[in-house]
Amino acid sequence: MTRISTLLAASALALALAGCASMSSSRMPGGVAEKNGALVGPNGMTLYTFDRDPSGGGKSVCNGPCAKNWPPLLAGSDTPTGEFSVVERDDGARQLAYKGKPLYYWVKDTQPGERTGDGVNQVWRTAKP
Repeated sequence: MTRISTLLAASALALALAGCASMSSSRMPGGVAEKNGALVGPNGMTLYTFDRDPSGGGKSVCNGPCAKNWPPLLAGSDTPTGEFSVVERDDGARQLAYKGKPLYYWVKDTQPGERTGDGVNQVWRTAKP
């Protein structure tokens, strides 16, 4: 009986942990996920934040030429919850933000998992959950 009880307890724990994992990932909108300690977009590419964007200011200051090198992660039609929000860009597009900071890709990352944009000009940071 002890072995069966142990197996049942282990199974219940595994199910509970699986439920927690699916709950946390389901809170991330628009296909955003966490991979190796970084936020990644639906395409698996690393996401970044810009130190010059005002935290919680609801605005991106990376527009024009800046946005060519740092394309924004545009928000889908779903309404983000928790630490995710949407900011309106100068061109009227909706950009996804995390903890009040708009999210961007780096044009020089060519493969999923690359983080070559981290630390660029001492103002770009890998977005971390």
